[in-house]
Amino acid sequence: KQSIEDFLQRQPALLHQIQAQAKAPLQDATAVNATRWALFNALKATGLPVETASGGRTKFNRTRLDIPKTHALDAACVGAVDQVRDWNRPVLSIRATGRGAYSRTRTFNNGFPRGYLMREKRVQGFQTGDWVRAEVPTGQKAGVHVGRVAIRRTGSFNVQTPGGTVAGISHRYCRLLQRADGYGYTIQTKPVTEDARRAA
Repeated sequence: KQSIEDFLQRQPALLHQIQAQAKAPLQDATAVNATRWALFNALKATGLPVETASGGRTKFNRTRLDIPKTHALDAACVGAVDQVRDWNRPVLSIRATGRGAYSRTRTFNNGFPRGYLMREKRVQGFQTGDWVRAEVPTGQKAGVHVGRVAIRRTGSFNVQTPGGTVAGISHRYCRLLQRADGYGYTIQTKPVTEDARRAA
């Protein structure tokens, strides 16, 4: 029954944070709600079966079916769901990585240059973001490494694999599998829960 000022009189920082949040405008939430209902009405007008559900319903389904919380599995538990079979499968994860930058200068926070990039985006026919297979015959890095390549002017590249980054692989051992298209692709062999993603 107390006012928030009385309840948090010994925690002025928390009181200030809550009061500032209460005064924040809600135009973002309003825009999302308006867009959501416009999308729902447009889909309903097509005559296709359309169903809406709350986040609470999704959590209920996931808990009832004993399925871990992931982005992909949440999508499978939306709405009226009796059962979900074979959910423990590999998932293709796609992340936007970009195609590089026009600026060839790295700067400090104040805008002064701290380093310069190569003018050419390719070295020995490879570009950062290409998907490559590197077969290293000998040495500490011997083996087959498949992943996204980061090029260096020297021709000694880094390959980002699911197991980590392997640095200092010569371009001579690399074979192009796919040109860079602005996205990074990884296969998650088992569901990665939200807790594990935060810990990483």
